[in-house]
Amino acid sequence: MTTSRISGFYNMTLEERRAKLADASPLTPPELAAWTSGGLSAEAADHMIENVVGLHSLPLGIALNFMVNGRDVLVPMAIEEPSVVAGASFMAKLARAGGGFTATTTEPHMIGQMQVINVVNLYEAKLKLYEHKAELLAEADSIDPVLKKFGGGARDLEVRVIEDSPIGGFLVVHLIYDVRDAMGANAVNTACERLAPKVEAITGGKVHLRILSNLADRRLARARCTIPVKELAFETTTQDGILRYSGEEVRDGIIAAYAFAAADPYRAATHNKGIMNGVDAVVIATGNDWRAIEAGAHAYAARSGRYTSLSTWGKDADGNLVGTLEMPMAVGIVGGATKVHPAAQAAVKLMGVKTASELAEIIVSVGLAQNLAALRALATEGIQRGHMSLHARQVAIAAGASGELIEKVASQMVAEKVVRIDRAEEILKELQA
Repeated sequence: MTTSRISGFYNMTLEERRAKLADASPLTPPELAAWTSGGLSAEAADHMIENVVGLHSLPLGIALNFMVNGRDVLVPMAIEEPSVVAGASFMAKLARAGGGFTATTTEPHMIGQMQVINVVNLYEAKLKLYEHKAELLAEADSIDPVLKKFGGGARDLEVRVIEDSPIGGFLVVHLIYDVRDAMGANAVNTACERLAPKVEAITGGKVHLRILSNLADRRLARARCTIPVKELAFETTTQDGILRYSGEEVRDGIIAAYAFAAADPYRAATHNKGIMNGVDAVVIATGNDWRAIEAGAHAYAARSGRYTSLSTWGKDADGNLVGTLEMPMAVGIVGGATKVHPAAQAAVKLMGVKTASELAEIIVSVGLAQNLAALRALATEGIQRGHMSLHARQVAIAAGASGELIEKVASQMVAEKVVRIDRAEEILKELQA
């Protein structure tokens, strides 16, 4: 049985962590080995993209303590930025005290767009398309019998008139398509290609672009959590002594930090980037399209006409901290890299997900946890304290430190509050003298 609570995981060696993960998860030794080796050969990569010359690796860590919809989940995260995995894991631990994360998704409906230009009368053409709606949906529904077998297929057709553009007016036809457990780009693009001739015949215009939209606002993932206010209290040691924060102070600081992001797009961009630190890391680990997720998330954050926070933070009647996150989440567990990359397959199996919706629910929960980690740090001791201690190790290595010298150089830089390559080189020279 999978458990996401592994005590002392951070302090274990690499081999000890792998052994502990083998005990706590359903992964077999060959599946775990996919992460040890990077999971992909250059030969396999040569069939995935063009002009392959080799591989590029990212660290892969496991976020602990996650409970999503009452189920323990070990979450793989592929990311190069320090403090993200630790931050998400610690916030998941706090969320467990309030019941963990509750997450839901809408139906996996994607939008395919057809741009119809050279139309004589836009409004007449719009109504003609609606008159042939049943016929067009039936045609789209017949394209992919495998998808239809699993309950997917065409769901709706919508037509918009764009009156003012650099080329004048045109129609936009939206095909709403249920893609089930796929990300859906190939299925939707194929359906739009098939419908294009019929749309042209009905409207008398020309179908120019026909492509999936990454603003997947019909395919949303939502998560919420409640953090008991007492769990937020903590103390930390500074040069001036012990600094104590009450749960109420931390809660109110987090809510005030969220209010900044809600009101100001300059802050919202960084606030949402913190959410995406968690989201992207899981999306990459599972072989999904993180660029599509990023595009959809930021477009969704601006859907009101002003860019704002994707998450919300407030308090309940008992004074506990309550967070929510809603965002587009077009991820799949069939097709694409998810099915050909051994490391991605291991990531999906580790989380025990059987549907794309389950994967989306975990990802949005991780995004909310990572958002909380950043807000808590900003509202209390500052984002740099924990982040810099981890970043200092990278700087030490860049300066040429190895073995035990990495920690010695990093620790001295953190103590001096000067984490720079030139200082790392000076400290290293002193230690080696």
